[in-house]
Amino acid sequence: MPKSEIPSVQVFGRKKNAVAVAYCRRGLGMVKINGSPIELVQPETLRLKVFEPILLLGRHRFENVDIRIRVKGGGHSAQIYAIRQALAKSLVAYFQKYVDEAAKNEIKKILLSYDRALLVSDPRRCEPKKFGGKSARSRFQKSYR
Repeated sequence: MPKSEIPSVQVFGRKKNAVAVAYCRRGLGMVKINGSPIELVQPETLRLKVFEPILLLGRHRFENVDIRIRVKGGGHSAQIYAIRQALAKSLVAYFQKYVDEAAKNEIKKILLSYDRALLVSDPRRCEPKKFGGKSARSRFQKSYR
């Protein structure tokens, strides 16, 4: 590894149409979402959801990494869930690549025992509309006269 290369990983989290890309590198424990601190995430009611990976794993695991997250697409809730998934996956990937396998497995075990959605994407997507009705499954009412 050349001296100029900074240890970093880039991972993504998805929920519905929202995609969050997390860039995790060695640093001072800073977590930013679209350029603003994680403490200022909107909506306020879902802020605790974003903090779940940090609260589960403890601040000491985030002290020596900087995480920058870009999120776009989807609605408010979908973006929040995409952010928390990207946050959790980025720390697991960083620990696997630059720390050690035992620490990574410990983190993964903690996250999976709490909520599988923190590491595994939800495959459900919106079903496309078909002809003969107003939505994907409903049909127009049948009439004989």
